[in-house]
Amino acid sequence: MASLHCSFMPEIYPQGPKSLEPSEEYEAAKGGDGASETKTAAAAMCVGIGSMSDPVEAQGLAHFLEHMLFMGSTKFPIENEFGSYLSKNGGWSNAYTEAEQTCYYFVVKREFLKGALSRFSQFFVSPLMKREAMERELQAIDLEFNRVLQNDFCLLQQLQCYTSSPGHPFNKFSWGNKKSLVNAKEKGIDLREQIMKFYSDYYHGGLMKLVVIGGESLDVLEEWILELYGDVKSGPQVNLEFKAEGPIWKSGKLYRLEAVDNVHILHLAWTLPCLHRHYLKSPTYYLRHLLEHEGRGSLYFHLKARGWATFVSAPVEHYSVADVFCMIIYLTDSGLEKIFDIIGLVYQYIKFLRQVLPQEWIFRELQDIGNIYLKFLEEQPQDYYALRLGGNLLHYPAEHAIYGDYLLENWDEKLIEYTLGFLRPENMRIDVISKSSTLSEDFQCDPWFGSHFTEEDIFPSLIDLWKDPQEIDSSLHLPEKNEFIPSDFSICSDVLDTANTSCPRCILDGPLVKLWYKLDSTYKLPQANIYFRISLKEASGSVKSSVLTQLYGDLLWDELNEVVYQASVAQLGTSVSVYTNYLELKVSGFNDKIPTLLSKIMTTAKNFSPTYECFKVIKEDMERAYKNTNMDPWSHSTYLRDEVLYQNFCDVDETLHVLNGLTVSDVKSFIPELWSPV
Repeated sequence: MASLHCSFMPEIYPQGPKSLEPSEEYEAAKGGDGASETKTAAAAMCVGIGSMSDPVEAQGLAHFLEHMLFMGSTKFPIENEFGSYLSKNGGWSNAYTEAEQTCYYFVVKREFLKGALSRFSQFFVSPLMKREAMERELQAIDLEFNRVLQNDFCLLQQLQCYTSSPGHPFNKFSWGNKKSLVNAKEKGIDLREQIMKFYSDYYHGGLMKLVVIGGESLDVLEEWILELYGDVKSGPQVNLEFKAEGPIWKSGKLYRLEAVDNVHILHLAWTLPCLHRHYLKSPTYYLRHLLEHEGRGSLYFHLKARGWATFVSAPVEHYSVADVFCMIIYLTDSGLEKIFDIIGLVYQYIKFLRQVLPQEWIFRELQDIGNIYLKFLEEQPQDYYALRLGGNLLHYPAEHAIYGDYLLENWDEKLIEYTLGFLRPENMRIDVISKSSTLSEDFQCDPWFGSHFTEEDIFPSLIDLWKDPQEIDSSLHLPEKNEFIPSDFSICSDVLDTANTSCPRCILDGPLVKLWYKLDSTYKLPQANIYFRISLKEASGSVKSSVLTQLYGDLLWDELNEVVYQASVAQLGTSVSVYTNYLELKVSGFNDKIPTLLSKIMTTAKNFSPTYECFKVIKEDMERAYKNTNMDPWSHSTYLRDEVLYQNFCDVDETLHVLNGLTVSDVKSFIPELWSPV
């Protein structure tokens, strides 16, 4: 029976360009001592200046400058010559502008590294900034801006900037677009003069960190850098600091933002002082770990049990002027109607954390996990590694550039209590992002994105209730100790494999199961990768069976969530995927705890029976995903492609209609049928 294709996810097929012959400089350098077998090389330049430094009269200037540096230099005057050189030699480049840094990076075949570095260096020595090129790049800036108009989190970020206190460094339009930059020209501002002044003021050695990764010896790489980057303007070795008087946002406000996608998101944000100097203690990491935990007793577990939330995260945004501690809660339809109750539960959990006091054993668990991660850190893609090191050099001492993001050295109970003290309602901003938000007729428009929003006052009685909840739900408690953190890192040996064969061998060959095994004799790490493929009854003969199979897979994953989450914290990876006629289970990580994880997964899967409450939430989530299928050009084009390619294709409207008619009883009766061949 032909498969019925119901996947609406985009797929990407990268295609690399052809290469030229190696240069003579590479042939001369590669024989030096210390040369490695690196096949690609990379470099990143991170500059400690970003959009928060944009002049008010020309917002988006930092981003505009980022674009202009690719448009030719005195030594290499042809526009985009750098990109052409890379594409001919197996490479590519990119750049991005953030609030307080701008980063440029590239990848190229290692034999062409010096040629790429030579061209790259001129970005920071003598860019041309031609007026005619500026006109063209305005169009590129505007195109990038138009792409993010469909991103709800970009809309939220700009709303938070727009509604921040006037004069605060946050109160900017960081993207920039044709309108913001052309408006500056219409006001008599010479954009080229502005951009050249910005470049002259901030693009100097004191604010730059260069990272180069190549196959040559360190001596050769250093020689190249001194030769090619010696003309970069020098400057004081300082980090820019921003001053702000008063809070970022008005207190006691709730903002409702009309979403593009069919989503409901509750976004809470608290302003903290900049705590970067305490990175070896990382109090925000401790609190983030607890507030976004998914195990039994956690805030998320409680919200999910009530059918109010499907996902919780607690990211922390770091700026020199402040840290912003956030909670992002994806809501169900029921949860959207209970946002004040949900916020009340957040403050119940915060009060509980104050009462139980910071726990050193939790810190030590996080410390152990961080140390294990660093000890067995795998090689990363060169471009990502260069970028991360460049950014870290702007924020950490050189000795911590590699490990600064992961180091937890000092337990400080008082610092955690101090940080927790800022998570209070009078210091909180509330944003609700929803397509079904009912905005009053006097809604406001963000002047740049055109998004619709309202600003509401929060009742003082609610704030008083959140300040000191009278009761704490008895189901809220600290997580259990993590049983998946490994302690045995010994390397296994294969006494049976005397031939040390390079191919897997079958060590169990039965009528219903085959087990293949191969010892890793290359990397020799105390880790394993285990794959199970379990044949199921053909599940894609009709739209109904396809939808039921997807429902089953999502419900099973939801049931496994608590176990899988604890394992993921301890660096154990788990994947459960249900396809047209088989279930695929993948487990990877340290040998020591994989049997424990597998036992729990198998036990759960064996005894699994979906509840009505879970079914209702998962079904609602699937319905929302189907409705979002064609919300942007990329997903719509992918959908149309699949419709053409697949003989049996699920039309999304038909799929949605079938889903709406299914009940939890349908799923329960379908599961034994699905597993009947096993």
